[in-house]
Amino acid sequence: MVNIIKADGSIEPFKEEKLQNSLRKAGASDSEVTSVLSRVEKELRENISTEEIYRKAFAYLREEEVPAAARYSLRRALFGLGPTGFPFEDFLARIFEEEGYTVSTGTVIEGNCVPHEIDIAAYKEDHSFVAEAKFHARPGIKSDLQVALYCQARKLDLESRKICEADVCGISEFMIITNTKFTSMAKQYANCAGLSLLSWEYPKEHNLHDRIRATGHYPITVLQSLSNAQKQALVSRNIIVCNDLVKRPQVLRHVHLSERKVEAVLSEARQLCQIL
Repeated sequence: MVNIIKADGSIEPFKEEKLQNSLRKAGASDSEVTSVLSRVEKELRENISTEEIYRKAFAYLREEEVPAAARYSLRRALFGLGPTGFPFEDFLARIFEEEGYTVSTGTVIEGNCVPHEIDIAAYKEDHSFVAEAKFHARPGIKSDLQVALYCQARKLDLESRKICEADVCGISEFMIITNTKFTSMAKQYANCAGLSLLSWEYPKEHNLHDRIRATGHYPITVLQSLSNAQKQALVSRNIIVCNDLVKRPQVLRHVHLSERKVEAVLSEARQLCQIL
């Protein structure tokens, strides 16, 4: 049994089912999963990092199918929505809008004691919530107990406040969202205090990964036909999800692509988001 080193530095045995599941979630076929897994397992060695395993699997999957490779890279693509974290907030807003919410970002709400700048405030006819978005630039960094304690204090100060004038707009839920993970203590405290947590794989169902797939809103940072510099140039122009690129293809002129390259980018975006 080969041991691997995770992003947070911990060590655990390599489990082929984890890699299989991540490849299937990316949309890889059974034959592609079998092919990629076989090639990766031949290159395993003691204390190989999960990052290196990812790079190998991604490279092999890209040889098989570009859209599947893009979906497989989704978790790491979220790190491209930095470094400030504001694009991550905008991305989350797009997800919630697709779920039927009216969403605002960077809203200031007057609390019982002090004003609070709220990363995300959202409401629809049967639910409303506010959220603190914790963006991390590396996978090994987790949102911890201190974050949960801080958010609980904000939640208490915002009791009886509203995010819009309608009756439904009382703050019924305070959510903490991260692009990485929460520590076990953060989860324990949040569950006790009544805070909601959302991360890549938490809760078990309807987590961030599930919600991205359900809405079809993939960040443009997953696109394999663009360089990192080109992705950042588009993000700076508020092109956050692939749908934005398909609807506003003219923005690609700002990254100086040839007509052939533009078609390749748009084709990949359409396939990834299943826009026909």
